Amino acid sequence: MSKALQWYEIPARFLSEKGVIRLREPPGADIPYLKRQLLDDEYGKPFLFDDGDSRRLHFNLRYVQSQIDLRTPDTLAFAYTRKMMGFLLWLPQPRHVVIVGLGGGSLTRYCHRHLPQTRITTLEIDEDVIAFGEWFQLPPQDERTRIVHADAVDWFASTRERADVVLIDGCDHTGTVETLCDEGFYRSLQARLQREAIVAVNLLGPATRVNAVQRMLGEVFGAVMSVEIKGLGNRVVFAANNPPRAPDWLAIRERAERLARDHELDLPALSRQLQYSYRHHRSPGR
Repeated sequence: MSKALQWYEIPARFLSEKGVIRLREPPGADIPYLKRQLLDDEYGKPFLFDDGDSRRLHFNLRYVQSQIDLRTPDTLAFAYTRKMMGFLLWLPQPRHVVIVGLGGGSLTRYCHRHLPQTRITTLEIDEDVIAFGEWFQLPPQDERTRIVHADAVDWFASTRERADVVLIDGCDHTGTVETLCDEGFYRSLQARLQREAIVAVNLLGPATRVNAVQRMLGEVFGAVMSVEIKGLGNRVVFAANNPPRAPDWLAIRERAERLARDHELDLPALSRQLQYSYRHHRSPGR
């Protein structure tokens, strides 16, 4: 952490909540002013809410970006992150997973625990989000697991590395960030994929934009499948770099049953949802 910044704990009573809010600010920060900024949705930086049982990363008071249950830190608290792990239906033992968007590290922690042979690279553009990682029990960085402070657009445009799986979960208070909705980004990303790679994208925002991005992904990759997260507004879209003419859904369902024994995920239900999506939205935008 930068020497010019330090952690401040503010009791959450001013929000009629228990626990504390943690902010990363310079020494001598004006706490009453910061409270007003939080209440007026004008703070403009990530902050942490800690009630002793869980920790939540926020961009504002209305939107929870990530959450960790301190009793079971490796579980995936949000339904959309559990759906994103659906890449296991095709690639149960990937060699290299690239995660775009650290947040509170949910996907990074889960992949580190459940995929012990997999190399994990997590890209995060916001230095403050990376700094909050120490409160979210992230795995140690080593040759297998690393967190890279980088813009994903620049990283995919310049890296020589190739990925078996790419999980894209880059959101701000308006939804999926604009640069991760751009066709040029996915064309660049596609060039850094292994032949049989899988891409999973968490889309969030106005329905017109989400639909447009899904159509664009279909044009880039040839075909996509998606699943809606009821009540949350998220849509998780899956794309294969080299999609088969017809997926072997029987084999996928059988794999889902086997994987469900080792993963805290309802993969059999997800396989059925994706099969339905494949049948009804085989060629978005065409």
